[in-house]
Parts: sequence; structure tokens; C-alpha cells
Amino acid sequence: MNSLPEETAPELLSSALSGEDAGVYLLSERTALVQTVDFFPPIVDDPYTFGQITAANAMSDIYAMGGKPLTALNILAYPCGLEVNVIERILLGGHDKVHEAGAVVAGGHTIEDDELKYGLCVTGIVDPAEMTSISGARPGDTLLLTKPVGTGILSTALKAGLIDEDGMRDAIDSMVELNARAAGVLSGYDLGACTDVTGFGLAGHLYEVACASEIAAELWAGEVPLFGRVLEMLSMGMATEGQARNRSYTEDAEVVTAGGDEERVDCMYDPQTSGGLLASVAAPDADRALAELRAGPCPSAAAVGVIRERGPRLVIRSGRGDR
Repeated sequence: MNSLPEETAPELLSSALSGEDAGVYLLSERTALVQTVDFFPPIVDDPYTFGQITAANAMSDIYAMGGKPLTALNILAYPCGLEVNVIERILLGGHDKVHEAGAVVAGGHTIEDDELKYGLCVTGIVDPAEMTSISGARPGDTLLLTKPVGTGILSTALKAGLIDEDGMRDAIDSMVELNARAAGVLSGYDLGACTDVTGFGLAGHLYEVACASEIAAELWAGEVPLFGRVLEMLSMGMATEGQARNRSYTEDAEVVTAGGDEERVDCMYDPQTSGGLLASVAAPDADRALAELRAGPCPSAAAVGVIRERGPRLVIRSGRGDR
């Protein structure tokens, strides 16, 4: 993709080549548009839940950049023989989640396709002075993660019939949960960088933060919370194709593990849907920010790493202080 031209309009505060979570366009000194789009095939069986998850996932990019969603446009591709009530339930799930965020569905577009896909194009606003990005991480920052990981592994197991939706209820509830309240808590502290954990997995998104910020990141795999039954399903071969791609993407990462930690490290590459926020927080603020997250919207929030001034772009260790 390096052959594509980069936009240079002075009003554009983000770069497509930098890996930012959303596009940001300056309207005035205190207001900028934040725009993002995402869509994918069903990862759960229930149409309404799928719609909710997809909407929460799409709006997550807005929250990762410190913005507020305003409008959403539906994007729907479906086989012509699909029952109308299934389509209605998907769209209703998306509608309800968008309204929960205080935004509105302004329309959308549908096409016929062999495979069902649903998503949204979301527009929000942000004060440029309060905008967060992936390029602001600073040496000494503590890395806070607001949701567990493992949705890709569990969704793969669901498709294989090794688990049902009740068996991954904690993951489904998490995917449905908006990142709005987590972003609200984090905004009260000294943030360096912020991103949401989605398709590149935790390791991949942290690697992007490290590259954009031109620093070194250290991830403590043993401190990262996992959803229930993730390691069990992974041991049964439920790794995703995206897991291998994400590992290849971060091929120059240094992995330092103790014996038996390999499967937990594999989870760091698992592609997430509607994952949590990953934020680098100034060390003096980290404990208070983590305590507020845990007491409020994110009981599973954890400190999962640290930012270093120099070293490999990404080092994955079993735990704190492991060498």
C-alpha cells in the first residue's frame, strides 16, 4: 500500500499510513470530525446480538481517539434468500446500540452478496486539544487494558461447534459493551497514546503504537486477562487464521517466555472483535486510573506492560520483570 499517495490537506489531522484508528478532519479550532468504518461476517448466531456487537465495534474507534459518536450509516450485504426477520434483527441490534451511545442511524446501503456482512460507517466529533492517538506513548508510561482478550478463539470454537453462546457469555457481554465509559474514565488521567484492540490483536495494536510513537513497548502476557475457556479452546486447535497473520506482522518482536507460556503468548496475537481500549498512562496516574476502571466499567482491567525509551519495538514477556 506504500504506492498510494498520502493526503496532505492541512485540515486532516490523521494519516491513513500511520495506522490511526479513525480519520480526523478539522472543522474549527475546537471541533474536528472523527470518521471510521468497519464491517464483517457474523461471529455469533443470534442476529440481534451480532448487530449490537458490530455497532459497538464500529464506534470503538471514535472512543479510542477521545471522540463522541454522532451519526452512523448501516452497511449490509446479504444473500437474497435470507429471511427478512433476520435482517431486521441485525439492524435493530445496531440501531439500539447506536442509540445507547447517544448517536443516531442516518441511513445506509445494502447489496446482495453470497455471504452475510454487516457494519457501520460512524461519524463523531472531538476537540483537537483532547484528541488521543497511537503516536503519543512516552517512556515510563504504564499500559492499561480495559477488556480481556480471546474473542477470536472463542468465535472460531463457536463455529466449530465446540462451544455454544452460553459457554462464551462473558466474551459476548464484553463485545456488546461500549467503550464509552472506559474512555470517559481514561480521559481524566494523563494519557500518552490510546487505541482499541481489534483485528491486529493485542500484540499487533501495541506494535503499531510503538512504531507510531517511536518508542519500545513491553507486554506482560501473564498479566493480560483472558476470557473463560480461551486456553482450553486454543489447546483444541481453535487458533484463527488472523493469529498467524498478526504474528507475521510483528515478526521482529522479541518473545521471552518461561516454559508453558507459549499458548498464553499465542493469545496476544488473537484478532479481537469489539475489544477493549489499550492506553499508555503516565506512571504516577496508572494505579489510580486502574482502580477507577476496576471499580466502574471495567472490572477486568489490568496493567499489561510498560513503555521503554529504547530496545526492540515490541518485547513480549511472561510477566513483569522477566528477563
